[in-house]
Parts: sequence; C-alpha cells; structure tokens
Amino acid sequence: MRVNRRSVYLSCVCGVILLVTLTWTVWTLMADSPSSAAGSKRDHSLDYFLKKGTIQERDAADVSWYHAANSKDKINEALQGPAQMIEADVLLRGHDPKEPIMAHPPDTDSDITLQDWLSAVVTSDKGIKLDFKSLAAVETSMALLEQARAKLEGPVWINADILPGPGGLATPLDAQAFLQEVALRAEGDVLSLGWTTGWSPDTDNPGYSWEMVQQMEAVCRPLRQPVTFPVRAALLPQSFPQLQWLLQQSDRYTLTVWTGQRDVLNVEDLLPYRQNFNKSRIYYDLLESQISKFKALPGYN
Repeated sequence: MRVNRRSVYLSCVCGVILLVTLTWTVWTLMADSPSSAAGSKRDHSLDYFLKKGTIQERDAADVSWYHAANSKDKINEALQGPAQMIEADVLLRGHDPKEPIMAHPPDTDSDITLQDWLSAVVTSDKGIKLDFKSLAAVETSMALLEQARAKLEGPVWINADILPGPGGLATPLDAQAFLQEVALRAEGDVLSLGWTTGWSPDTDNPGYSWEMVQQMEAVCRPLRQPVTFPVRAALLPQSFPQLQWLLQQSDRYTLTVWTGQRDVLNVEDLLPYRQNFNKSRIYYDLLESQISKFKALPGYN
C-alpha cells in the first residue's frame, strides 16, 4: 500500500495548527474571564477588614473567629460579638423536611435552617465560613447562598474536608463532586479545602506527608478561586517543609491554623510559621486564650 507523503505531511501540519488554535482559544477565554483578572485570584478578606477598620494591617492573625454558630442563640451571640468571621456547620436535616440546617455531626437536627441563618447574617458586615459536613446538602445550600449573595457584605468561605489526612478516620467528601457543585457558584469566594485528621495524646502523631500536600495541590491547581488550607495546629511541628512547599506553589494559597478541643497545643510550635511565612498568609482560628498566649511570645513580631 503506497502512502502519499504529501497528504501525511499536510495532515500533521493541520493537526498542529488545530492544537495551537485550541490552546490559544482556551488561554484567551481564561485571560478574558473576570475571575482570572489581575489580583482576583488572591484572598481579599484582609483587604475587606482593613477597609472596615476592624484590623489595622494585613496580618491574618488579627482576624478573630466565632466557632460553631449552629443555633439561633449562637448566631445572635456571634453577630453581637467582636469576631470578624463566623463559622457554622451545614448538613441535611435527618428527617422531613430534608433541608440544609446548621448542625455538626452526630446532630441531625437544629433550631435554625441555613436559609434563616443567612437571613440573620445579611444584617451584619461580618464574614462567614460554611463548613459542609454532608455532600447531600451542598447543591441546595449553594442555591440558597446565591439568593443571599447580593446582601452579603463580608467575605464568604466555603469549607470541606476533601482528602484523607494524618490520623483521619472520617470519610472525606468526594473532592470532584464537591468542587463541581461549588466552583462555578463560588467564583468570588475563598475555598477552604482540608484533610480529615486525628490526634491522640501520648502517641507520635504523624504530620501532613508529602503525598498529602502534593495530592491537594494537584486538586487545587486548576481552580480560579483563592484557597485556604485548614491545618491542625498540633500537627504543624512535623509538617513545616511540606506546608512551606504547598504555599510556594501559588499566591492564591493560604493556611488556616485550627485546633481540636482536646488537642494539646504548644503555641511555641507555631512560631516557625509566623517567622518564616508572610503574615498575610496564615490565619489562626484558635481559642482566645491560645491566640493571646501566642501573640505574647518573644519572636511573635
């Protein structure tokens, strides 16, 4: 069988031209997209609080948090308090009507729905962090958030544990399914994407491994949104090079340091992060007593 070399050559040239054209088209569309405009990929939470005058410099450690505002009393307390960011957990009610509610497992019911919770929050200028504990609640919750978005003043963070992490026994939310639900509806939000973790006293608790941070970075690399990685404070001493590498991969990335209620935390272990990373890139969602002790340490500033 004779092969027409000229035809083969022309086919190859046309294929290359088509590939280049498609690549250029995709790149152009991404460049023209509002979400990829200069600066839009970075976290603007600090800029918002600076403008409001609730912090005096771009120091993420100065942002304060109210945790688990999962009831009417708690959200009212949070709205009247000094915290700039309010965190609450979202899952689907365990019985009819099955709608998004504010509750943390093992609870399956609450005295406040996400819809009512958002109605309360829009009366304030505080930021919010919605921590999804159930994939089933995400689609309806994002629709409710979309309805309230025009009235929300503060930053919106969307949180879920999407990968298994050190000592983690809980099942993470499916990363692909979660991001498919939130990525297009949360273009201006901060995605808070973490690992399931565990911590036990009197044992050698492993830190975040290279495999864990590399897997997370691969998931987050295609995203347009700013991403913060919630990391467990008690696991940070053994995770410095891994988390340093992770932050170096994009200026869209930050860390949010948190602690479990029963974790033993030596705040001195946080100093290497404070001293070696830009202070705008690490939030500290700690107990008030812990953050006060941390800020009083020699070397904090």
